Amino acid sequence: MTRLLIHGGSVFDSISGTVAAADVVVEGDRIVAVGPGLDGDEALDASGTTVFPGFIDCHVHFMADGQLDPMVDVRTPFSANFYLAAERMGRTLATGITTVREAGGSDLGVKTAQQQGLAPGPDMQISITILSQTGGHGDSWEPCGAHMPHLLAAHPGRPHNIVDGPEEMRRKVRELIRAGADVIKVCTSGGVLSPRDDPRHGHFRDDELSTLVSEANAAGRWVMAHAQATDGIKSAIRAGIRSIEHGIYMDDEAIEMMLAKGTYLVPTLVAPQGVLDARDRGVNVPDYAIEKTKMVIDVHRESIRKAIAAGVKVAMGTDAGVVPHGQNLRELELMVGCGMTPAQAFVATTRTAAELMGLHHDRGVVAEGRRADLVLLAGDPNDASGLRERVRTVIQAGRVVAENA
Repeated sequence: MTRLLIHGGSVFDSISGTVAAADVVVEGDRIVAVGPGLDGDEALDASGTTVFPGFIDCHVHFMADGQLDPMVDVRTPFSANFYLAAERMGRTLATGITTVREAGGSDLGVKTAQQQGLAPGPDMQISITILSQTGGHGDSWEPCGAHMPHLLAAHPGRPHNIVDGPEEMRRKVRELIRAGADVIKVCTSGGVLSPRDDPRHGHFRDDELSTLVSEANAAGRWVMAHAQATDGIKSAIRAGIRSIEHGIYMDDEAIEMMLAKGTYLVPTLVAPQGVLDARDRGVNVPDYAIEKTKMVIDVHRESIRKAIAAGVKVAMGTDAGVVPHGQNLRELELMVGCGMTPAQAFVATTRTAAELMGLHHDRGVVAEGRRADLVLLAGDPNDASGLRERVRTVIQAGRVVAENA
């Protein structure tokens, strides 16, 4: 089997957060050696770059792409969404994201297309839909009595997502697992882009969430929670949910609970900024979404700043789909703005993200035996700015999948 030698550059150690000169040898889909003075059958010159583990985004939606005007969904043919998702997956892979957690929208067919090589993109764990209470963040009901088409609309591969009460919750989790969900996503609070709820209000009661986690764990699945409200964050932590997504209204007690339970935080800092960016580029973003974004954006950053300072485990996630895909690496610069060092931000999108997804034995570190997901990044490895333009080569499972001038 051909051995690919990646030589002349440095390697980022996501265990220590340090960088050192080293070569990397890849054979098949595995890293077989890391160190100085190695050799191989073919060579890839990494001069001027640092070799990072493939980046991981723990929160994406391939069925959306920053088109925050609700009428876009109304006017898009149903089947077109799958072709659009395929293009977005390729765009994401080219930016260095080799693995994602798909946080609602993509069904088993999308994942299968990627696995079979029909649609190049990141490896993915899928949640399929987002469980919501009636009137919650995932409820598409409008005051006229109709339901707006959106990325969670039910179809044969995507079960209906509205649940109320423990027994409905139990059945719905089983339906999702039957449909191929790798992780279960639930909304324990209102949100910003949904019209009929408030991100400061907690959703679902403890008995519903306890049933959810029990059923998911029985099938070997973890749960991720869209949790913006203080009460919704605490309810999720009490129930044993593995990760808090967004975490806008965290208080000191919630942070202490996360530390005690070992709960992960996925900040998605770029998402609120993406709403305002969409407005600025002329997208017809609904007024309620603009007003709620303005209400939360500074509070969100302050909450994440406090959580980082306290030592909460942070894994990188963007909510890409709210922002256009391919902009994922903007998140790292925003994380640095909230108190992380650049090295800590890179660890969050490699080792910590792999740990959150249960993939830490296979990826997230450039080390012998790990899967050869690698990104060659030009420029200063201690600088997290302008990352998209600095990605030179992307390798997934030992194959070069993207090269940028």
